[in-house]
Amino acid sequence: MVDNRFDVLVVGGGLVGAAFAVGLAQHPVAAGLSIGVVETAPFKGDPGGEAFDPRVVALAEKSRRQLQGLAVWSDALASRACSYHHMVVRDSAGTGCIEFDAADVHKTDLGCIVENAALLAALHQRIESLDNLSFVYSAVRRIRRTNADRGDLVLTLSDDRQLTASLVVAADGARSRIREQCGFTLSQRDYGHSAIVTTLTCERHHDHTARQWFMAEGPLAFLPLASADGHHVSIVWSQNHGEAKRLMALDEDRFCREVSLASEFALGNVVATARRFMIPLNERHAADYVQPGVALVGDAAHTIHPLAGQGVNLGFADVEVLVEELVRGLSRGLPVGHLSVLKRYQRRRKPANLAMMAAMEGFKRLFEEPRPVIRLVRNQGLSALNSLTPVKSRLIRQAMGF
Repeated sequence: MVDNRFDVLVVGGGLVGAAFAVGLAQHPVAAGLSIGVVETAPFKGDPGGEAFDPRVVALAEKSRRQLQGLAVWSDALASRACSYHHMVVRDSAGTGCIEFDAADVHKTDLGCIVENAALLAALHQRIESLDNLSFVYSAVRRIRRTNADRGDLVLTLSDDRQLTASLVVAADGARSRIREQCGFTLSQRDYGHSAIVTTLTCERHHDHTARQWFMAEGPLAFLPLASADGHHVSIVWSQNHGEAKRLMALDEDRFCREVSLASEFALGNVVATARRFMIPLNERHAADYVQPGVALVGDAAHTIHPLAGQGVNLGFADVEVLVEELVRGLSRGLPVGHLSVLKRYQRRRKPANLAMMAAMEGFKRLFEEPRPVIRLVRNQGLSALNSLTPVKSRLIRQAMGF
């Protein structure tokens, strides 16, 4: 039964918000807390349907273990995930190539690709199973503080209901309303690119391999999907806004031809494409992740270029640390929204997120560089790195979250 008073309110029931809610609610120390998840409407996805969700996530091994710990990674969800044991990264402007293999680090796979809808359905089912956790279906219209001493916050919803909480966790995405209304300082810039996402049917089996091509105009990623015949991949193709619009306007046959050429026919001809979506790409980062009684997680705190597929893994890392610090604070008798507790979360996560943002910017600039001498050095560097197994093993472990 939903009450107007909660200890913790999570605004946004997407992947990161739902994972946080489950992680906190299931911990024994938090058993006495009342936790609500504010979401606009019940999730109505159909993860069991024939069509693939165009939105997928590349889960690192650490994120997958985290989901197992949340009792979310069921056999049903695992059947919708496609593990990949090999990764190939190519410089389309030359011969540079680097390959990663799970065997190099004595693992069976490097990670897995799973559809957003399948993962979100599993998380929402888990939320429904926890007694101290409930959904509130509405949108947040306004947030304000009501008690300067306790730091309580009041959320006014679009249906005029009011909810009170000691801690509000903003997991409401890149355009976070909570972040905006609470006055968090935000730096942002347009990457000058849009990402085209869709599902392709290819001539050849994907062989459980993730592929990425770096081009001057932007990267193209082929992510293997769990289909019966192994001929389906999800793509993320970053292009400047004008070129992205041109590609979106092509008919299916011409688009398939262009993506076949861009991917160097790695899986033969692309024979079909599902509906295409175009997403403008921006970098965002909040100067602070916390205020008294408020914490930002996931895209509400930071968004990065999707070229390495690390966005949701960073969000899940935020979740893990915030839950750890809240549990630590509760164990010491501190209020759930105490600023000292929230600042520990910020100190642990902000440097890691900034480092990943800097790395992604470095990759982007390196592969956009048109000068022949830079292209030559880049290609030689990739080829040299490909022969350094210990270095590659270290890179693999970092990408897996270890």
